[in-house]
Amino acid sequence: MKSARSAIFEFKIELPGPLDFASSLEIFRRSGDDMLDRWDGKWLVRITTDSSGVHPYACRAAGDIDAPTVRVLVRSAAERDVVEAAIRAAFLPLTLEFEHLCAADPLIAHLALKHRGFRPVLQADLLIALVRCISAQQVNLKWAATVRRRLAEMFGQRHRVGQHNVYSLDPERLASLQIGDIRALQFTTRKAEYIINAARAIANGDLNIGCLAKLEDNEVIAKITAIRGLGPWTAEWVLARTLGRPRISAGDLGVRKAVGLAYLGGAMASPEEVRRATAHWGRAAALAQGLLLHAQHEKTLHAYVAGDSRSISAPRVRHAPTDSPMRIAAKWKPIKSSKERKDQPAR
Repeated sequence: MKSARSAIFEFKIELPGPLDFASSLEIFRRSGDDMLDRWDGKWLVRITTDSSGVHPYACRAAGDIDAPTVRVLVRSAAERDVVEAAIRAAFLPLTLEFEHLCAADPLIAHLALKHRGFRPVLQADLLIALVRCISAQQVNLKWAATVRRRLAEMFGQRHRVGQHNVYSLDPERLASLQIGDIRALQFTTRKAEYIINAARAIANGDLNIGCLAKLEDNEVIAKITAIRGLGPWTAEWVLARTLGRPRISAGDLGVRKAVGLAYLGGAMASPEEVRRATAHWGRAAALAQGLLLHAQHEKTLHAYVAGDSRSISAPRVRHAPTDSPMRIAAKWKPIKSSKERKDQPAR
């Protein structure tokens, strides 16, 4: 349907449930509006790109968690296919491996039920993903969103869809900047340098999302960390949040805190302790990591752990259900902890 009044094209998408659209997108509002990935509680406004250019879109959820639909606004019917593909790929799908994990790990099972329909959202634009990582290093996330917004408004390209505005970042534009240009926005000198380095690597083809998607994890890490200022932490986040790989960002402070709270009695976990404690997540790691961080922000992780006087050890994997992921998702029940299961020996 085309709206004559606003010169936009509107269509609807049916997505597989369960999907809690609002909870999944709260990550984009929690720390402030950076004008790049915009969520106001009703409308998600983003861009996607392909060989023909940048395609901005706005979308709003309808339906319910079990049968979600999305109302989508684009500038023309010609953009429908690329935008629909981007929206369908944006939310990490539930997998059988995640259902197996829920059968083995009482904490993950509880959080999956408590936040039923939560799905981590992928950040498919490589430059925006890298800028997000660089800006968030060693600062609080609200400040990181503030300086990203300044970067977008000063050096990004503004796009309009109906009444909605969003910015994109152009690699060539950022690659042409001087460190002082970005420093003026209150980025540190090193972060300004790293943003320019990342933009140049993308602009000259050294980093390409299509090529990265074809590489093994260790090869992706090697490609990214070859760029000055992009370390293993950034590479692991690209693997998990851009490529959707089952990778733990073991050096991330938030992940270390969450894993320590979940499995180590509240102690701050070292990167190696994170890897050991989450080894049983296996192929479900990206989903489990996103869920754990969401629960940490929502304080439901704290509440669950506070209900047990002991830390929750990483469980042994036991026989997993053979139902399909969608069927299990519809009937999840929390698996009782060892404290609640009186017939089980204490860990």
